[in-house]
Amino acid sequence: MPYARADGIEIFYDVAGAAGNPVVVLVPGGGAQLIAWPDGFVALLVAAGLRVVRVDNRDTGRSQRFGGPEDLDGGYELSDMGDDVVRVLDHLGVAAGHLVGHSMGGMIAQVVALDHPGRVRSLGLLSTIPGRAGGYVLHGERPELMTVPRRRTREEVVAAAADAFRPAGPQRYRVQEEWMRWAAGEAYDRGYAPEGFVRQWAALRRAPERLERLRGVTVPALVLHGRDDDVLHWRAAVDTAEAIPGSELQIHPDMGHLVPWELWPDVVAGIARTARRGEELAAR
Repeated sequence: MPYARADGIEIFYDVAGAAGNPVVVLVPGGGAQLIAWPDGFVALLVAAGLRVVRVDNRDTGRSQRFGGPEDLDGGYELSDMGDDVVRVLDHLGVAAGHLVGHSMGGMIAQVVALDHPGRVRSLGLLSTIPGRAGGYVLHGERPELMTVPRRRTREEVVAAAADAFRPAGPQRYRVQEEWMRWAAGEAYDRGYAPEGFVRQWAALRRAPERLERLRGVTVPALVLHGRDDDVLHWRAAVDTAEAIPGSELQIHPDMGHLVPWELWPDVVAGIARTARRGEELAAR
């Protein structure tokens, strides 16, 4: 199994697509494992001529834990999670890649572009924010993520999965309940550690603001958000796209925090288009 091992840290990842193609690293959101990027989404990216790397962020899945069941802070920062992405690129022998992150994963991608600009050729920032100062966070302080979480059985986790992101009212897009239940069970089997998200949350809460620094990012970026996201406000995408010169901005009506399957072809086309721009700039 592929682990990037460096500096006493182990990060698990997987790879799909032909060697030699531009590398896209998919970074999942808070508490999510690499399977949060479904195989069908990965297949579309591979068909678009990309080599796709999915990572388990630290404290999730098969990657290294930074504490035990009652440890609420892993002692690391968002920048350390960005360094983990660079460790994966190093292990693959990739000089620079295209980073696509969802929610917290988008924040990690931003940090890599800021701290390691030479390692990033383009960005895909999905349902994410450039910091907390803009009033972008809609779910409050989430006190439940500041205490030791109750451990649940696999059956309880699977039963709750479809309700976790269920939107209110009539919707344009289907809720993929069957896949959500499967993914919840698979994630449980791959490495159940709810306290890992608590430790990630601690890092997120003290992460520095990034909006002003993002004005110095020079790589192409796709910035995408749902107009009906009730976790993070879509205004964050507008501010981020205005900060990063030449960004492509997409605000999708009726889309919540998750990217619906019906939008996958459009999102993949945007990622591939942005990656091509990044490759062209790097070749100059």
